[in-house]
Amino acid sequence: MAFSSRPVRLWLLPNAVLLAGLATWGILRYPHLPDRIPKHIGVDGVDAWTDRSIGSAFVLVFVYAGVTMLMAGCAELTLRVIPRDELPNADAAPFAAAQATSSLLNRPGSRASARRAARALLLFNTCIGISFLAGCGMLWRSTPDPNVPTWLFAAMVLPLLVGSAVTIAAAVSDRKR
Repeated sequence: MAFSSRPVRLWLLPNAVLLAGLATWGILRYPHLPDRIPKHIGVDGVDAWTDRSIGSAFVLVFVYAGVTMLMAGCAELTLRVIPRDELPNADAAPFAAAQATSSLLNRPGSRASARRAARALLLFNTCIGISFLAGCGMLWRSTPDPNVPTWLFAAMVLPLLVGSAVTIAAAVSDRKR
């Protein structure tokens, strides 16, 4: 059975827009960045600095591009797996019993649950991008200020928690069916 993942690929659109927005914002901000930019943020604020370079200024953009490719690949592979409800009957064909019992634990129950899981992964990726958006706001400040706003931690962690919860909920709902 041929299966088109085109509707799920539309869920990549927010990720592509977010990635393009981050890259554009970074390109516009780069000439105005100070010579030293934050390298690490600890509990007391910025505790390590690095010289401004393309690699150091765009590290979050590069990481988000890599995570987006990884999540898109995982979503696509999730859609290509034969779901449990489409596996052949163990008595119908040779080797069908082996195929039916191999990796049933991580196999989606149906095409609908595979689509839900793929969408959840891509939504989680969008949440990662929103988290990185807050990090880029801190990284691309015009002044080398070691103080970090108190809201930054929540702005970076909250989208990750929401994305994790949605992804876990999609996986658990498939297990219950």
